[in-house]
Amino acid sequence: DIIAAGALYRPGPLSSGMVDDFCACKHGQKQPEYPHPRVVDILRETYGVIAYQEQVMRIAAVLAGFTLGQSDVLRKAMGKKDPKVMAKQREAFLGGTKKKGISEKKATKIFELMEYFAGYGFNKSHSTAYAFLAYQTAYLKAHFPRHFAAALLTIEAANTDKLALYIAECRDRGIAVLPPDVNE
Repeated sequence: DIIAAGALYRPGPLSSGMVDDFCACKHGQKQPEYPHPRVVDILRETYGVIAYQEQVMRIAAVLAGFTLGQSDVLRKAMGKKDPKVMAKQREAFLGGTKKKGISEKKATKIFELMEYFAGYGFNKSHSTAYAFLAYQTAYLKAHFPRHFAAALLTIEAANTDKLALYIAECRDRGIAVLPPDVNE
């Protein structure tokens, strides 16, 4: 859940309504919608929502027969939004899907969905690393609150705005913040 939140809780996904779809499907309030039956396994973990760059790459491989290298070129092209490169990638994708018996209309819709995704795409391994750090941070804050607060106050000692915020949080949590004392 933390991994998905890291990839989805950003301006692009939030403004697109994807996060609402993800949450509604996760909690059984809505059934996931998949752009094609062949991508169900790829998008199952994210309830039909494209959340990771790797999903775009796998969709291109499954639907258009792209190699992993070709899929990576597509991923990079989408990230850079170069019109000439994107036109070539669209042509290659549509050609591949045609060979696999997917209608041009359906393939175009899927390509556009992937292209839209490129505006906010996130690498799953990065999201995983951030999630791991977030989990560790939350664990330390919950189980070692005084030590966590001391480290945070030390790190932010030069930032008076944040320091004031964190000292207030310490007071709210019942953690004493003592003034400097050369004898202690």
